[in-house]
Amino acid sequence: MRTGSGGEVLRRAADLSDAGAPYALATVTWRRGPSSGKGGCRAIVHPDGAVEGWLGGACAGPTVVREALAALQDGTPRLLVLGADDDRPGVVTVPMACSSEGAMEVFVEPMLPEPRLWIVGSSPVVTTLAGLAAAIGWDARVVDELPLAGAAPTASDLVVVATQGHADEPALAAALAGPAQYVGLVASAKRADAVRGYLLSAGLSHEQVARLRAPAGLDLGPVAHHEIAVAVLAELVALRASRAGVPAVPVALPEQAVDPICGMSVDVATARFTTTGPDGSTVYFCAAGCLRAFEARHAGGA
Repeated sequence: MRTGSGGEVLRRAADLSDAGAPYALATVTWRRGPSSGKGGCRAIVHPDGAVEGWLGGACAGPTVVREALAALQDGTPRLLVLGADDDRPGVVTVPMACSSEGAMEVFVEPMLPEPRLWIVGSSPVVTTLAGLAAAIGWDARVVDELPLAGAAPTASDLVVVATQGHADEPALAAALAGPAQYVGLVASAKRADAVRGYLLSAGLSHEQVARLRAPAGLDLGPVAHHEIAVAVLAELVALRASRAGVPAVPVALPEQAVDPICGMSVDVATARFTTTGPDGSTVYFCAAGCLRAFEARHAGGA
């Protein structure tokens, strides 16, 4: 665990954001001494559980990491209150039973890259959709075909195929065989049914073909090309707003155990205080005081 000032962490966070890398930013927003954390202290938690900056002592660290990884998975920030009672709605309250009498409040915010939209084709719909997506801050990439050498949509990406029949089928086959969270086809309902039939005959499974959104976009009735692009983007925005479209960030959840004395989470890989329990299993503790209390409780086989 590396330490660093809040400013250093923010500069590092800016670099990660510029690179499009997901991370969670944890910030101490309140403290009651004695506490190792100070207001304004920050830490970055990466999807693999690695930490840059401050996370607090042995009791606070694993809890903040666990909640940060959960925030990356569901895309929702959370407010943690450690060591104090707080009945505000939405607050995650964590009791602290270690020797310290301090308490603190930590705001955990997932920092996820803006949606990446792959648009296949060169039609007027493509030009308008790319411009609209870029205008709202999305990463819009126009390509002639899929798959691409050395690049492919990921699980957090969106794919819209609008080649007007020139290369719909191979592009859709590549997209549906991959992990993209959304695959849409700009076409009439009749054309869409024909494409589905082709994809099934080409060997795609019914589950893969069922993922295809066709015709893509909200149903606005008969509209012009530019308005079709608006309908498609509206559907994608609605998907993102519903949380079904939150980028899926794979995280490496560290193995954790529960301290039987205080109930705190303990990172198994880095635990410094352990003993063998009455049943022969390893018992993990967040601090030496909890270990001593456990040993006293079970002294003499009690």
